[in-house]
Amino acid sequence: MTAAHNEKKVALVTGGSTGIGKATALAFAETGAKVAVVDIVEEEGKKTVDAIKEKGGQAIFIKTDVSDAGQVKDMVDKVVDTFGGLHCAFNNAGIEGEQATTADCTVENWNRVISINLSGVWYCMKYEIPHMLEAGKGSIVNMASVAGRVGFANIPAYTASKHGVNGLTKTAALEYATRNIRVNAVCPGIIDTAMIDRFTGGEGEGKEQMEAMEPVGRMGRPEEVADAVIWLCSDKASFVTGHPLAVDGGFVAR
Repeated sequence: MTAAHNEKKVALVTGGSTGIGKATALAFAETGAKVAVVDIVEEEGKKTVDAIKEKGGQAIFIKTDVSDAGQVKDMVDKVVDTFGGLHCAFNNAGIEGEQATTADCTVENWNRVISINLSGVWYCMKYEIPHMLEAGKGSIVNMASVAGRVGFANIPAYTASKHGVNGLTKTAALEYATRNIRVNAVCPGIIDTAMIDRFTGGEGEGKEQMEAMEPVGRMGRPEEVADAVIWLCSDKASFVTGHPLAVDGGFVAR
């Protein structure tokens, strides 16, 4: 383990079983932080915990549906009870939902995507912030998307949820700016994860089309987003709050 300055920090990562969440949980552990891996997918979440422990880190898994406020409250309480506090949170859990135009998007799909991607982030902050206030400081990073910066056809609920996350992030950042809690968001571009595989069907041609959408000519890696989250949660970013950080290979620069 490295970076002893982070040794006593406690970090929480929702959606920590796979993809960007897993990469970030592992990255937090590399800094010496104690990590709570939170997800509804239990088997993969426990594998993330095992990977941290194999490298000498401390981690627990907490099964949680972030669309359920009661489960989120219990989860945050368990993190604090287990590790003695909470200093960093990456509210990352989310789903892409079904593809359809705005008129054809089902009510069920809309409600499910908003409840996980947007309400879930609010629930997390609602219960994380009091513990951070108690600790005297904290840093929160919420998972948005380039779809929170620009419009995307055929995923109206997802796009609305991610725009909402950016707005919620800015509001919370202003509310706690003088109380030593920073709140930021990351807005990844096209990252090589299972979510993109679901969009493309995992096929070569689909992936090539995704790569062609990125000005840098390739998809991002989960670890590249994780690095941004770790920086935002570090003292190196002490003057950064309320910012939707694009980690997108230039996607929104056009």
